[in-house]
Amino acid sequence: MQRFIARYGDRIIGVLSGFDRLLFRGTLRSIEYLGGFDKFLGAHGVLYKDFGAFVQRLSDRIKDHAREFAAKQGRPLIYLPSSSQSKEDVARRIIKQDKIEHGLVCVLSCVEPCMSFTVRRNRERKQLQLVPAHRKCLFLYFYFVDREFGLMHVRLQTWLPMPIQVCLNGREYLGRRLDRAGIGYEKHDNCFTRIDDLPRAQQMLADLEQRDWGAFLSALARRLNPWMSRRNPLALRGYYWTLRESEYASHVIFTSSEALREVYPAFVRHAIQDFTCRDVMRFLGRRTNSRFNGEASTNIRHRTEGVRIKHGVEENSIKMYAKQGSVLRVETTINNPRRFKVRRQATRNGRRCAAWIPMRKSIADICRRVEICRAANERYFEALGVVGESSPTRHLLDPVSRRIIRGGRGYRALRPIEADEAKLFAALLEGTFLLQGFRNKDVRRRILPQSGSDPHARKRTSGRVTRLLRLLRAHGLIRKVTGTFYYRVTAKGHHIMTTALKLRELDITALTA
Repeated sequence: MQRFIARYGDRIIGVLSGFDRLLFRGTLRSIEYLGGFDKFLGAHGVLYKDFGAFVQRLSDRIKDHAREFAAKQGRPLIYLPSSSQSKEDVARRIIKQDKIEHGLVCVLSCVEPCMSFTVRRNRERKQLQLVPAHRKCLFLYFYFVDREFGLMHVRLQTWLPMPIQVCLNGREYLGRRLDRAGIGYEKHDNCFTRIDDLPRAQQMLADLEQRDWGAFLSALARRLNPWMSRRNPLALRGYYWTLRESEYASHVIFTSSEALREVYPAFVRHAIQDFTCRDVMRFLGRRTNSRFNGEASTNIRHRTEGVRIKHGVEENSIKMYAKQGSVLRVETTINNPRRFKVRRQATRNGRRCAAWIPMRKSIADICRRVEICRAANERYFEALGVVGESSPTRHLLDPVSRRIIRGGRGYRALRPIEADEAKLFAALLEGTFLLQGFRNKDVRRRILPQSGSDPHARKRTSGRVTRLLRLLRAHGLIRKVTGTFYYRVTAKGHHIMTTALKLRELDITALTA
């Protein structure tokens, strides 16, 4: 992101990065699947013929508790006849009408589709059978103005297996922290256009990343679901909490609306015309080789506030748009974390060891999720850092096209536009190597695959690749990771190699027009 800040530093007040919308989901894993639910019924002596009455009794207890909870707080419980009606709009209207500053706002209920279980007759076996089923049931929405998180809500399914969702907003949390600390700011909608102490605000927002979410969410669930009390007769284990959806946003606050308005159209053009699918995958740290068989896309949408660019790689995305006139927002949304890796303990060949495995939705992997999102946002800003630069390509390519002396040893000039050199550049810029880096054999397999299994040929090609890597290190395009066999591309290397590759693909008619 340094290149972007250096390029537009005179227009920028500062940067604020952190969670925006967070959607947590709690599930009772012991009864979430068919076998576990069947054992649950057996443990409580419930016959299949009594299934409906048993589950209805549990559901009625949740509804009664919600009515008692609302009455005790002196707040309304409102039934909504349509599930498409905006619950948040209803809650905000009640907040404005009743001038609520903290506490329960209301409890809303409506019938919505859900996933549960039911008992059906098996005509072949002539017996009742428990099966998973899509059905409809009553959902309860508890809206709060929390002292810490501001407006938030909890969604509880009244029918077994009673999943629960908690939705809150990181920017609301930050606003309340700033109020308590006495730090001045300007906030419009969900966006800060001015904060008097940005470094301290950034630290406050970063506290969400280290928070003990399990304790907070479990306490909230026990408060709203009577079957989750510590002495509940169902003997259910607590909820298993996952982060179903997360938005991690980086806001670059410009000095004025005019300062952003002058450059934003250029950002939009660059994102549409110059960011390829490989670039988008690189932003999100995804592989760009033949192992990827998903879909990467870019689309543009015109909104009231302005133009929004969205890049998607399968279920996950990264977006850019201007907010409140003076804030440039880049936001990474992760809906499927299993597309990424996390390093943690795993079993390999019967032994426990540290390994890179698919990232979970569990709140245990929140820190890794933050690391991925922050890196994606920074790569995007780094790619935007070239927008508007008037530097001719010769300023980049001429220095590496000359012979140099390093450590008393001479190294030949690079040939950035030549085919073999371009093939090497393309291999090193693959998204596969973005996070961990690359080794000699990784490069050898891509640019010299003909060595095969012959040990003598492999030794010769390995030596050739070693000399190439040494040459690139001398010119400052790559660096070696200390204590490993891995190399990584430097910021200078990214700039030079990307420029050289784009220059090779440039249409000659565009130059002569």
